[in-house]
Amino acid sequence: MRYVAVSALSHPGLLRERNEDSLVVGPWTLCATVTESPQTLVFPTGTPLVVAVADGLGGHPGGDVASALVVRRIAMNGPALSDEDAVRDALSACNRAVYEAAGGDAGGEFAAMGTTVAGAVVLPDSLLVFNVGDSRVLAASGDGLRQVSVDDSPPLEPGRRTTSIVTQCLGGTRVYRAVRPHVTIEPLTPGARYLICTDGLTDPLPPEAIDEVMREHDDSRAAFELWKAAIAEGGPDNITLAILRVPDE
Repeated sequence: MRYVAVSALSHPGLLRERNEDSLVVGPWTLCATVTESPQTLVFPTGTPLVVAVADGLGGHPGGDVASALVVRRIAMNGPALSDEDAVRDALSACNRAVYEAAGGDAGGEFAAMGTTVAGAVVLPDSLLVFNVGDSRVLAASGDGLRQVSVDDSPPLEPGRRTTSIVTQCLGGTRVYRAVRPHVTIEPLTPGARYLICTDGLTDPLPPEAIDEVMREHDDSRAAFELWKAAIAEGGPDNITLAILRVPDE
């Protein structure tokens, strides 16, 4: 039997009062939690396995509530995410659930709470990569990093590498708005690795720095070194990441 290994951690960073990120790996969720050492989980292939991060919107109330709601729903529905339509439907349902939890049309304490989400579903012969917002899925190989997810962000101004603005997320508005999730099919290449992370990692670290760590270290050590590198750059935001390794033949 073949197995999928996932090494993950979540940390508030150095400047945020609390962690508004959440994480799901199969049936396992981590919400508003602090971990400084990676947790490694191993699952047999066969049933769809979902790995995803959710980044609660900063500057909005209830970011941690929104991200936790989304990963828990994804964990519950994970085994049914067998194709692109199922993933799109699940994310659309998450969007509606966040809006309703925020008070719906009446609003309330958590009005306009929202979250980004990015992840991958491991199927027997392929990988479904998905996202809404600017959390990312990166494929790591000997040829370097390749971004598979699609940032929902406006064009960057000259000289800028990052932006805090997102053009699409789950929830995040006082009036219900449908989402158009990005879903991509990847071949299930033996030994391939994918980095799934919030912008607390990719904002402080340029792609070449992430690529160097992924080249030098295996899964759990790479997760730790990436976290350490983001902290060394000031840790300005919550840092959540998972490294997914596709099994060898």
